[in-house]
Amino acid sequence: MGQLMPLLIVLCALAVVLGLFAALARRIRRRGTAGGGLRGALAAYDEAFHGTAADSYQEIQLQTDRKSPLPDDRWGRGPRSGRRA
Repeated sequence: MGQLMPLLIVLCALAVVLGLFAALARRIRRRGTAGGGLRGALAAYDEAFHGTAADSYQEIQLQTDRKSPLPDDRWGRGPRSGRRA
């Protein structure tokens, strides 16, 4: 029994640490705070080691931040074109 006790202590400590990580992951997913931090960390890594990956990341971010253009009514298309039937 004396030789088994250190192994049991290590296994119990490992189980506790994994349980704490699982609870932390659940809390982060619920609050939604993981996405921005992880995305920023990976962007910094890409910028340091992969220049083209950082450029494409910035381009994708700019595309998602752009607003879609409003419909252009100059050419008289659609039901609100201004023409009377």
